[in-house]
Amino acid sequence: MLNLKGEVAEIQFNVVTSEKGGHSPDAIAELCVNRLISISEKAPPEIRMQAEAYRDHMLKIVRQYIKMAMQEDRATMCAQIRDAGFHDLADQLRRL
Repeated sequence: MLNLKGEVAEIQFNVVTSEKGGHSPDAIAELCVNRLISISEKAPPEIRMQAEAYRDHMLKIVRQYIKMAMQEDRATMCAQIRDAGFHDLADQLRRL
């Protein structure tokens, strides 16, 4: 995965790429939490530690729900494929 950060005239940006497929649940969770929670470089050490602990906790929660959403989406797709009469394909997809 390639991760580029930059800043142009007060506009911050972050570019993330992946190889051989889409982003992993971990990468998506990291993107989400980084967007929701920012920690100032100028924050006092005690507050910074507290904010980082909170960020790590949120990362675990977001990661768990992203993985759950992916499992539920796959289950829905398998059911729809099976309803369309492609039982073997649904079984193969479920096993991935």
